[in-house]
Amino acid sequence: MNSNCAVFGCTITNRNITMDTKALRQKILDLAIHGKLVPQDPNDEPASVLLERIKVEKERLIKEGKIKRSKKSAKTSDTPHYENVPFEIPNSWVWTTIEEICSKIGSGSTPRGSNYSANGIPFFRSQNVYNDRLVYDDIKYISEEVHQKMKGTEVLANDLLLNITGGSLGRCAVVPADFNCGNVSQHVCIMRSVLVEPEYFHALVLSSYFAKSMKITGSGREGLPKYSLEQMAFPLPPLSEQQRIVMEIEKLFALIDQIEHSKVNLQTIIKQTKSKILDLAIHGKLVPQDPNDEPAIELLKRINPDFTPCDNGHYTQLPDGWTFCRLDQIIGYEQSTAYIVESTAYDDSYSTPVLTAGKSFIIGYTNEATGIYSNLPCIIFDDFTTDSKLVDFPFKVKSSAMKILKVHKDIEVDYVAMFMSITKLVGDTHKRYWISEYSKLEIPIPSKAEQKRIIHAIHGIFTQLDLIMESL
Repeated sequence: MNSNCAVFGCTITNRNITMDTKALRQKILDLAIHGKLVPQDPNDEPASVLLERIKVEKERLIKEGKIKRSKKSAKTSDTPHYENVPFEIPNSWVWTTIEEICSKIGSGSTPRGSNYSANGIPFFRSQNVYNDRLVYDDIKYISEEVHQKMKGTEVLANDLLLNITGGSLGRCAVVPADFNCGNVSQHVCIMRSVLVEPEYFHALVLSSYFAKSMKITGSGREGLPKYSLEQMAFPLPPLSEQQRIVMEIEKLFALIDQIEHSKVNLQTIIKQTKSKILDLAIHGKLVPQDPNDEPAIELLKRINPDFTPCDNGHYTQLPDGWTFCRLDQIIGYEQSTAYIVESTAYDDSYSTPVLTAGKSFIIGYTNEATGIYSNLPCIIFDDFTTDSKLVDFPFKVKSSAMKILKVHKDIEVDYVAMFMSITKLVGDTHKRYWISEYSKLEIPIPSKAEQKRIIHAIHGIFTQLDLIMESL
């Protein structure tokens, strides 16, 4: 029986549970700004009263000369009325605007001539602003003198810093409460709220509601106009409820962090398990031996009547019936030059994959009709990294750094590919390895029947492990 848990971003089946933690975080933020994450308390001061206090506080700051009155703002303390609200909110909440709850909304600037210092006052650019924190990697600094000339771009504790241009558009961080001093570039906007919990404001900015309202897309190169930010409708809860919302978000996000950490750990364990299984396989410890199997030495003598077993001290515990040989005694190679793709104008609608032996494997698809390798199955081998892949479909290649290996028909190609997948040489990446070193490596060889049993066992185990990996 299958069922869906849409609220929590997970799907439950009779086999496993899959969870989209990114969607789960968004759902929590969505519930928070709709007034559905924590219960309302009738004893809370209504948000309408809070909004009046915000306006009084802003008037005080204006009279003291600490902030300037917006040209667009009215001096009235009347609560705005929205006829077409973005969504329904609890009765104790009110709709307002970002401008009305902020004493400052404005971007920074860049010092003339990029007048940076080796140390001094931190100068935050968009690459320093992430959703969960300010990142000090690659931070720039300005002198105290430059800082004084850029007072309008000064960052204070509990400010929200929002990236308003470029590929990181919409990333937003809360400045820590113990923050001392700093400035921002023109690509970062300072939003300084008044009597509003910074972390609640932060939750709203990270919500899908904010992204949709500001029309933030994946590319997001158009930037965020200041007027649009100022006039965006802001669902304001009572201050006490804001605090409860923040605490609940922190609690739930901490649980999600644990889930994500466990997921990464399990993925690592699965990868390590696969390597261990392959290691057991090539040492004759994965499946039982059958005394009726033809000894491997007889198999190799049929391939080469002059075959003499290697004396390899690394495999002293091999089972009876196994032996050693060099890879070049069972593998022939072909240069890949004739199969190099001519054009990199790849398109997923084309039929022929272009391969690399590295992690990316299929780097694109081509419509070229000639120079397609089809003598299958084979193993592709990166001559610089010693990465390898088993291939059973026609392909072209990216570069001449790849060799195409053909395993003798009397040896199971899957078995050889398994051995090569956990056998790498690490050294000078500018060196070609196949002829000089890798082909001389010794591989333990069981009987052909045992090779087949090993392959069958590994495929079964790996299928189960892959199902677990897919469910994460």
